Amino acid sequence: MAQSNIKVAVQKFGNFLSSMVMPNIGAFIAWGLITALFIPTGFFSNESLAKLVDPMVKYLLPLLIGYTGGKLVHDQRGGVVGAIATMGVIVGSDIPMFLGAMIMGPLGGYIIKKFDQFIEGKVKTGFEMLINNFSAGILGGILAILAFLGVSPAVDGFTGALVVGVDWMVAHGLLPLTSILIEPAKILFLNNAINHGILSPIGAEQIRTNGQSILLLLETNPGPGLGILLAYCFFGKGTAKQSAPGAAIIHFIGGIHEIYFPYVLMRPLLIIAAILGGMSGVFTFVLLGGGLQAVASPGSILAILAATPGNAGSYVANISGVLVAAIVSFIVGSLILKTGKQTEDLDEAARKMQEMKGKKSSVAGSVTKQQGEVPASVQKIVFACDAGMGSSAMGASLLRKKVKQANLNISVTNTAISNIPSDAQIVITQEELTPRAQNKVPDAYHISVDNFLSSPEYDKLIDQLKNDHTTSKAEEETKVSAENNTDSNDGLLKEENVFLNQHFSSKEEAIRFAGSVLVKGGYVEENYVEAMIERDNMTSTYMGNDVAIPHGTEEAKKNVLRSGFTVIQVPEGVDFDGEKVRLIFGIAGKDGTHLEILSGIAITCSDMDNIEKMVHAKSAKELMAIIQRN
Repeated sequence: MAQSNIKVAVQKFGNFLSSMVMPNIGAFIAWGLITALFIPTGFFSNESLAKLVDPMVKYLLPLLIGYTGGKLVHDQRGGVVGAIATMGVIVGSDIPMFLGAMIMGPLGGYIIKKFDQFIEGKVKTGFEMLINNFSAGILGGILAILAFLGVSPAVDGFTGALVVGVDWMVAHGLLPLTSILIEPAKILFLNNAINHGILSPIGAEQIRTNGQSILLLLETNPGPGLGILLAYCFFGKGTAKQSAPGAAIIHFIGGIHEIYFPYVLMRPLLIIAAILGGMSGVFTFVLLGGGLQAVASPGSILAILAATPGNAGSYVANISGVLVAAIVSFIVGSLILKTGKQTEDLDEAARKMQEMKGKKSSVAGSVTKQQGEVPASVQKIVFACDAGMGSSAMGASLLRKKVKQANLNISVTNTAISNIPSDAQIVITQEELTPRAQNKVPDAYHISVDNFLSSPEYDKLIDQLKNDHTTSKAEEETKVSAENNTDSNDGLLKEENVFLNQHFSSKEEAIRFAGSVLVKGGYVEENYVEAMIERDNMTSTYMGNDVAIPHGTEEAKKNVLRSGFTVIQVPEGVDFDGEKVRLIFGIAGKDGTHLEILSGIAITCSDMDNIEKMVHAKSAKELMAIIQRN
């Protein structure tokens, strides 16, 4: 458990670093193009235009990183203070201060955030603008001075030590050994911490002094991944072999390295192929004098060619390094695939990849199995989630309403993934959970959604079912999935459990608040709160339409004493994995007694007009009345 927590923490750190850099990649590319074109060794050497190169790398790029880092922590004010603080490290050093910006940007955002929380509700009317402006200016100025006097020299020393270390490794021919760390780090999604935190800053300094940097090729080289995917093309089996050619194109041309990670996870020994391929490629770069004069992002062969210095020797070195890496990883990967007997389950590997990443993968769907046609004569549709308690129940309620309006004789129910009936014809799950559902009922037609409250997949499915289904009055059994329950739902939604105008710094704080309300109300045991956090980490409880419904895992059902709800209004919103949530419904479900009121909440929240009314409700009674009208 401790190792898992450490890995998650490092992954989050890497993702945070990436979040500071990735939005500004366009600026890196602009600087790279100007560098490649107009420096003395560029394609169109121009002394006047080359004057843009140094100010861009010294001022523009660090300021953008610092502003973005501050904004990630505390929106616009955090960005402004982060940028001011970053100026201190920029002016205090002669090298590009990417590392310093990654420190001072978030720090500036954090300091102003804490200040704003401290004075909240204490500023007299009419003085808000004065306090806001002066606080940002004063705190930003203090941080800039501290950065100039302390942080900048420290980062200078750290970067200098790293540069000396890299130079020593190059001089002694040891740079290829970095692949032992970099290639596994890519598979574990730790590459951002290495690439954006260390390689790019040092590489930028080497470009200033030498005109190019080999460090920018260490992580971006697509050769190792290409070789592994080609090995699957020839020696893989089933879905893995069928999907590998398309994945190879996306990886090599598109530069999306993430797409080959599931193929390695299916056969963990393939990490040896990636390491040896990476080492061979780096050795070739060192031997032939390869390097880039700009950051190549994404790691596509096209981006690498665009950032290669404009001479034949550099092109030969860089292309050779990529090809050698691909050949070596192909040979080693082929031997592993030919001699191994492990079953290749690409869907399961994609699921593991997303679990390691800690969030939805944009390419996982490209390597998993493809769906066929919607089955004919559909009689049973099942919504499934981990616990079958919240998100699936809301989704089922919305689709059930649409089925009824279309006069289709189809049963729509919800359940936990582990309890999906074998006769389910259509199974609808959140995208991250689809591989699990496919393993449970592989013969069903599976639909993935990322928004249970307003997914376009619902209307698309209804249109398809209309064409194939005999219309009739929908059966009463589709009314609620817990239809046989006769317990009263009166009192499940209580006024004392409605909280208005709340503010949270993170989704975990918001979920814990919702959980504490359920504990105090006698609905759940204390262990249920941790299960709510665990459930959201497994798959986000964000439902769409600015709504989240935190609830426990399937295992935590034993900690539920009785059904209950809490409704939390967050007018300014709280971040749920990049989605803004303004309404939180904390849920505890016992024996299905919560499903009827949850159905009403789902229907209410499917209309954004209702969302706006609830977000701006001035009393608990007003908010409850909006829900109860449905």
